[in-house]
Amino acid sequence: MNKIISKDFLSELVFRMVIEAPRIAQSRQPGNFIILRVDEHGERIPLTIADANPEAGTITLIVQIVGCSTRKLSRLEAGDFLSDLVGPLGKATHIEKSGTILCAGGGVGIAPLYPIVEGHKKAGNRVVVVLAARTKDLLILEQEMRQQADEVIVMTDDGSYGSRGLVTQGMEQVIQREKVHEAVVIGPAVMMKFASMLTRKYNIPTVASLNTIMVDGTGMCGACRCTVEGKTKFVCVDGPEFDAHSVDFDEMLRRLGAYKEEEVKAYEAYLEQLQR
Repeated sequence: MNKIISKDFLSELVFRMVIEAPRIAQSRQPGNFIILRVDEHGERIPLTIADANPEAGTITLIVQIVGCSTRKLSRLEAGDFLSDLVGPLGKATHIEKSGTILCAGGGVGIAPLYPIVEGHKKAGNRVVVVLAARTKDLLILEQEMRQQADEVIVMTDDGSYGSRGLVTQGMEQVIQREKVHEAVVIGPAVMMKFASMLTRKYNIPTVASLNTIMVDGTGMCGACRCTVEGKTKFVCVDGPEFDAHSVDFDEMLRRLGAYKEEEVKAYEAYLEQLQR
């Protein structure tokens, strides 16, 4: 069992947990994820490792409450224990010195972007980050990103902070003013689709993380299958990162909604149980 060292909320539905996991903290790399279970009856939740402290033997997870399991996880406090935690899993991000890296994160996708930004900076690259959120209150990890990146641009849908507009507008501002050698985009599938369409127009190699579609996390359930370069891939074992210009995002968007009705019913039943 793994002990929760600390927990704090970054926004109304997004929280951060620091968890005791010394072996994972020692070996994790940018792009890796873990799988946890809240209790022995809980479902498996794949979550990207947002940060790690090998000296303290801890990893940091940032979680958005979207259903029963993440709501249960959010109710745990420092000193509580997780039933199971395994990792690091998935293929690590390919990082090398190549020039200017444009990193774009949307919503809770900013969390898995953070270690990638850190890794590219350590490799000697110039790193420009575009962070996007619906409103200022939903923006996460801005200060942490500013400590790592050469520049951070903030976009909000409603203009409550930074510049008003979409992540693609912030990305294009950077692309039009300087040579970008590679882009990394992580966020909602629709955001990654349009971000990759933009970088394709400018012939910029782009990596997208498809972690949002994972379920089991070991290649057994097949729920995370996606089409890349016309071939079926499994995000959890073949990824979670792929060439964004080769991903069939329209298919991914359709598949993300496959179990929405069941998820909503399960969540409503869980909330009713809490009120009893």
